[in-house]
Amino acid sequence: MSFPRKRESNSKIIGLIAGNRQFPFLFARAAREQGYKVIAGAVWGDTSPFLYFFVDKFRYFKVGELKKLFEYFRQAGVSDVIMAGQVKQDNLFNPAVQLDEAFQALSDALHDRKADTIFAAVAERLKQEGQTLLDSTFLLKKYLAPRGTLTKRGPTESELGDIAFGLAIAKQMGAMDVGQTVVVKEKAIVAIEAMEGTDSAILRGGKIARVGAVVVKTSKPKQDSRFDVPVIGPRTIQVMASVKAACLAIEAGKTLIIDREKTVGMANKAGICLVAF
Repeated sequence: MSFPRKRESNSKIIGLIAGNRQFPFLFARAAREQGYKVIAGAVWGDTSPFLYFFVDKFRYFKVGELKKLFEYFRQAGVSDVIMAGQVKQDNLFNPAVQLDEAFQALSDALHDRKADTIFAAVAERLKQEGQTLLDSTFLLKKYLAPRGTLTKRGPTESELGDIAFGLAIAKQMGAMDVGQTVVVKEKAIVAIEAMEGTDSAILRGGKIARVGAVVVKTSKPKQDSRFDVPVIGPRTIQVMASVKAACLAIEAGKTLIIDREKTVGMANKAGICLVAF
């Protein structure tokens, strides 16, 4: 079902492929504040239905319905598209997911199933449809992390050592498109993010570390800013607090912070250091 809304005819139009969590909301608000008409393509099982109230047009699609998504954007006059929010990658192994002919052709042509490979292929298919996939942060520069310590507490000497150690590992993992996050305790890698996502990696690593884990989240060395941009927010801090993690290190100018004031406030309350390097 589609939910159109009236808006000025001279509005700029942008398509939003919306995944889960808060990133789609952040983009939708910023886009409409800057005069864009937002046409949202939502993903069943991932996208919050409440996004409907933040966009001009909203429609759900199943994971494999690529052809319908392209036509939806075409009918709405969309030529520029952004991706915001994750889509569960375990759908790759879900036998219930049915791929339409467009997605099946894309899938058959892939040389591997890494996130960057899949998203780059989707971007190329969009281009063939006359739709350009844009940098997902192009309206969100003010939400990128500033350099420095963002919380009241700065990192200890031990935490700085773990950050430096974790950063080197995270960049190597990112170069291989494995994940963006590593969890460190006393210069031992206790978890590396894979397909399960950042929160699950933090939970897994935090339980092994027991207390005082350091979480390092970076961009990839050759990060394609059209997709998979590093994002943190209140939920990240909530998960860290639940496993008594001590410090979160992110990359300045390359990591989006959802609701910075709340995120920093929660970190301060939990005694977690948040630093952007």
